[in-house]
Amino acid sequence: MRQTPVLLYDGLCGFCDRTVQLVLRADRRGTIRFASLQGEFAASVLERHTVIRDVDSLVFIEPGDDDETGRLHVRSGAVLRIAWHLGGAWRVLVVFRLVPRPFRDWAYDLFARHRYRIFGRLDACPIPLSEVRSRFMD
Repeated sequence: MRQTPVLLYDGLCGFCDRTVQLVLRADRRGTIRFASLQGEFAASVLERHTVIRDVDSLVFIEPGDDDETGRLHVRSGAVLRIAWHLGGAWRVLVVFRLVPRPFRDWAYDLFARHRYRIFGRLDACPIPLSEVRSRFMD
């Protein structure tokens, strides 16, 4: 069983790439790993968890003993779990748990629908810098 959390992200999305760069800088412990939704690891997760196959979202996977994947968080829940994991001032975002999940997810989905238009679509997944490459899975 993998003992570190993994963030699945759209490797072709300009906003998602910026989000990964932000998490890389903010994760002072360096424990979050990353996998593009276009890669093999994400494909294996989506194959086992068909309920999230059509979700247009970040997916945050925390280690857990419920199965070989762990606990999956999507949409606003993923954002809040990432903030909690980062710790420090990022945990302030957890106040948004007071907002009912349907409203949080509605806002998340609204933004997700327009993210390519606002932040662009990449031609290919960027290659991570050598100093952080070990944190990326295929």
